[in-house]
Amino acid sequence: MSSIETKKEQFNAFYLIAYPIKANVVDLTPTQSTQTLAVFKQEMPYAFRIAGEMAEIQSSTLKPLRALGDKLEDLVSYLQFQSKKIDLMMSYILQQQDEPENRATATKFGGGGCIIEHKKAVDIGTSKAIKLFIESESAAVYAYAEAIESTPVIDGFETSYVFTHIREQDQELLVRASLHLQTQALRAVHADKPS
Repeated sequence: MSSIETKKEQFNAFYLIAYPIKANVVDLTPTQSTQTLAVFKQEMPYAFRIAGEMAEIQSSTLKPLRALGDKLEDLVSYLQFQSKKIDLMMSYILQQQDEPENRATATKFGGGGCIIEHKKAVDIGTSKAIKLFIESESAAVYAYAEAIESTPVIDGFETSYVFTHIREQDQELLVRASLHLQTQALRAVHADKPS
């Protein structure tokens, strides 16, 4: 199996949701594209690094309280509201990382990669730094990715990128976000159907 086929399998191993989001796409140097995951984590923008850590802390803090049941329901609700406020503030901070000169639209995303619209075809094997901004989920992700396919569409090209460098918690965030958005879409479809 060729390297590109292996990368396409990795890309397709995760569910992709068709949900347009803002993205930034920047070329990587050959040194950046071959660096280790540890170096990538150290060099990623600080706002993305702390956002992931804050999400982990919030998630691990609320889990034990949920297990205590109804006795602490009001406290859990209060902490969830506080958590939402922090999420909104982090979302605002992460939106400041959006660079209009590097902006594109990701038409689909998931845990294995994303599909981004470009005016011109992107050469297969090209490495990029990608920021994904999922405003509806108050989240953003920073990753390195490699172009594995570039398909012509009406206004240009849709390029499929497989993640080559991404933190595990960010990959999980993308999986959760895609599933949450899919659940919302299904609820909306059922709500529109007559009883």
